[in-house]
Amino acid sequence: MKIVSLVGARPEFIQAVPVCRALRREHKEILVHTGQHYDVSLSQAFFDELDIPVPKYNLDAGSGTHTRQTSKVMLRLEEVLLQEKPDLVIVRGDTNSTLAGGIVASKLQIPLAHIEAGERSFNRRMPEEINRLVVDRLADIHFCASRTAVEQLASEGIRDSAYWVGDVLLDAMKHYRPIAYRRSNVLRRLGLEPGSYCLVTVHRAGNTDDFKRLSQIARILQSVRERIVFPVHPRTAKALSNLGIRFGPHVDLVEPVGYLDMILLEDNARLIATDSGGVQREAYFLGVPCLTLRDETEWIETVETGWNKVIGTEPEEVLRAWGDFVTPAERPAVYGDGTASRRIAEILGSERMLRNRGTGEVRQRVVDPVLVDSGGAS
Repeated sequence: MKIVSLVGARPEFIQAVPVCRALRREHKEILVHTGQHYDVSLSQAFFDELDIPVPKYNLDAGSGTHTRQTSKVMLRLEEVLLQEKPDLVIVRGDTNSTLAGGIVASKLQIPLAHIEAGERSFNRRMPEEINRLVVDRLADIHFCASRTAVEQLASEGIRDSAYWVGDVLLDAMKHYRPIAYRRSNVLRRLGLEPGSYCLVTVHRAGNTDDFKRLSQIARILQSVRERIVFPVHPRTAKALSNLGIRFGPHVDLVEPVGYLDMILLEDNARLIATDSGGVQREAYFLGVPCLTLRDETEWIETVETGWNKVIGTEPEEVLRAWGDFVTPAERPAVYGDGTASRRIAEILGSERMLRNRGTGEVRQRVVDPVLVDSGGAS
């Protein structure tokens, strides 16, 4: 099978590696980089560090409004798909690249698979939520990270095409964690001892573009009485500068770090505070308490198991949780056992139901959608 896989943002780069490795054993995969993350610290550095296969195409979409960025990807991706004529297009997660890929593949009547399907925040003010909703309606195959996602799709009438395979981000973590301990010197470079600091990441527009919320986050960090390491996303750095926000010496503002550095920073932190969905899951995989600086999360399993607390940005609430949050002893395998990529490749290798969009015919399926029982999370 000839497959075009889209990547465009940091989480997609990381998730692409194990999937590429699994797919390329049996299929011809063409990697397309949309250029959504054009900053070298967020894009090329990840390709270099993680040994991601070189994309055959870079669409160079760059920045812009959601509409402009999505339309750039659509226009340029259409040319690629018309030239390559793939049997399948794979999109991931909830980015503008995901939305663009889903729409273009559907318009060209190319079967579409969505990795990380079925996750919902139930907040339509978030552009990511709109992207997920649209792509899940368009997709022919839905690969889910959690049982909750399968159940959510079923509640929306999507049943016959949903598979619980586990989270490919866990696949990546299991592969790269030992490599990170061999290669990264970030703890020594920053003068950090394990368990002696908290890690903070903030990048979502709902926080960076909201004066009140960003100011509240700054007040929280100023009030914490322990060392904080804060890798600053370019959007966040610009917003902090525009507001004239400064921090005390206990807050280490550092440039965005590579994935291997990030694994070590996460794994050795006493606590993580973030608005990133990927970081919430990585904290869970590593067994690190997490505070989510949002009002909701797609990754509800991390909350239900007691390892993540959705806390918003009200300083009193966050600071209380910062000091009092205690996690349980158990950490169940809600996101599988780290073999999601292999399952995806196996399912695609035996899949016979891809819809002929021209006739509406659905070919007989060989593999039924299943909820796969998996082992431990760590």
